[in-house]
Amino acid sequence: MNPRVLGIAGRFEGKVVSVSNTNVSIERESSSDLWIADPALSRRHCMLIPHDGQFTIRDLKSRNGTLVNGMPVEEHLLRHGDQISVGDSVLVFLLKEDETPRELSAVEFDETTKIDQSPLLLRPEDALYLQPDKVIASLPQTARLARDLNSLLKIATGIGGIRDQESLQWQLLGFIFDVVPAERGAVLLFDRIEEFSSAVAWDRVHGPGQPVRVSRTVVQRIRRDGVGLVVSDVPGDATFSQVGPFAELRVRSVLCVPLLVSGAVVGAIYMDSRSPTENFDENHLQVMTAVAGIASLAFDNVRHWAQLQQENQELRAQVNLEHNMLGGGSRMRDVFEFIRRVAPTDSTVLVEGESGTGKEMVARAIHRNSSRAERPFVAINCAAITETLLESELFGHEKGAFTGAISQKKGKMEAADGGTLFLDEVGELAHSLQAKLLRVLQEREFERVGGTRPVKLDIRLIAATNRSLSDAVQNGTFRKDLYYRLNVVAVTMPALRDRREDIPLLADHFIGKASRKCKARMKPLSTEARACLINYDWPGNVRELENAIERALVLGSTDSILPDDLPEAVLEAGSPLTASNAKYLGTIIDTKKQLILQALQQANGSYIEAAKALGMHPNSLLRLIRNLDLKAAAKAGSLPPGTG
Repeated sequence: MNPRVLGIAGRFEGKVVSVSNTNVSIERESSSDLWIADPALSRRHCMLIPHDGQFTIRDLKSRNGTLVNGMPVEEHLLRHGDQISVGDSVLVFLLKEDETPRELSAVEFDETTKIDQSPLLLRPEDALYLQPDKVIASLPQTARLARDLNSLLKIATGIGGIRDQESLQWQLLGFIFDVVPAERGAVLLFDRIEEFSSAVAWDRVHGPGQPVRVSRTVVQRIRRDGVGLVVSDVPGDATFSQVGPFAELRVRSVLCVPLLVSGAVVGAIYMDSRSPTENFDENHLQVMTAVAGIASLAFDNVRHWAQLQQENQELRAQVNLEHNMLGGGSRMRDVFEFIRRVAPTDSTVLVEGESGTGKEMVARAIHRNSSRAERPFVAINCAAITETLLESELFGHEKGAFTGAISQKKGKMEAADGGTLFLDEVGELAHSLQAKLLRVLQEREFERVGGTRPVKLDIRLIAATNRSLSDAVQNGTFRKDLYYRLNVVAVTMPALRDRREDIPLLADHFIGKASRKCKARMKPLSTEARACLINYDWPGNVRELENAIERALVLGSTDSILPDDLPEAVLEAGSPLTASNAKYLGTIIDTKKQLILQALQQANGSYIEAAKALGMHPNSLLRLIRNLDLKAAAKAGSLPPGTG
């Protein structure tokens, strides 16, 4: 024997505790053998007691009681397969050595047979127990009536406070076996026509692991017409005696009632029995229709509860989303929403965007808001390290793997185990390393340089690139299979010119940051300088804006940041022309245009030679040509009107 209890629903789900020769307590206290922080569980709830090879469960005067197979107990001798309900959880007691704990009863649908007629159908509007004012007048005053009413009260009390759908299904099933003399039962929640979204089932004769075969014929009729159905004598019914599972299992009676929410059939309770002495009858159908009415409300409450919990979690995630990025425009709100949605998952993320848009900040935000937040975040720039060193940097190396490898070294991937690895500029990865990275993503293992033993790895990978990987795939410089592995979920960071509404906010932030870094006095942005910043296209994006603000704060000589304190490129492209400075700025711009075009003419159109003649870097010259809108004139070799 291998006595043990297994949690199958609720907060205890998945927990397994062996029952040896000592008592096992089930409580809310963390010091007990089997505990969970469930407010429905008492501090000292119940105890499993071994004695002479048998096992007893004893309720310790708990507030909500202990149920075995749906029945409240004070002390009960357990048998293999008994269900124990405590709080909002359901456990199963197992004895057999070869019983696989996870293989609980599954639901199997069998056959489809047309039902022309049935011995007894019951519509909800005809259910007496759902009309309390008619119950006492319509039913004889018998002990059975009292027992049925007591069972309904017990079920309503027992399931009303459950907030977990699977726990509700299990506990409802346990209660039902106390109401109807069934051998097998199932609680089904529907999804599509012939499928169910959730199902729990139990075979009281064979115990856990034995599939419960459910008649598709019966369930389809229930779902289509929304009526309860009972067949008291299956062998004597011309239609049902030919149904496959009924004949094979020698089923003598079957009962099925719908779960109705706002007139729609959302599920069904299915039961059958082979007993020749205890057949289901009309009263069982009446009681089970009432049970279904109570349960339908409970399932609807659980569904609403789950929706509220999900909405609450989403709202909390939005409020508590941690990131160091600024922006209130629609483009950045989309980025924040992306982070909120992907952070809790372990999906590989690809972050695309121009240099300086904040791709690494997105990666860090995803890590910070994930379950790996307490584990390492390791970043590596694939473009900043040579190919020969990058392999060792990524995967580590064994002692003696190459000249200078005097000891074993763990790579960045191993350092990120349990956390997040961020590969910046992944498009620069050499082909040989692309193949190794693909293996890591597929197998979650790698080998150190010079090693022969695979190293298991648990990481989340976030990759970033400022080039189009799809174009690189077309050009043959990036592996297609790796691209699809990286491009599981992707986000493109917007360029700063595409979210100009965020520039003032970013500028104010960088003024404060630069003043702390450079120990300089904070200065406000003048209206003219702010306009320059907004009008400039920022090819270097946020990084260029931060540098421009730091330069203006350090070099400015007045009490505020003026246009003249900004870099020339920003001033030239963005300075607003007013009556006071239009002539001055216009003269400067015209002079610059004349000098540039003359230099290009003398250099026969060579940008490099023209830049040398002007004493500037070629990139700076190209930027000026773009900002001064001289591309067409430079190509034609002509001067703009009013120059020359």
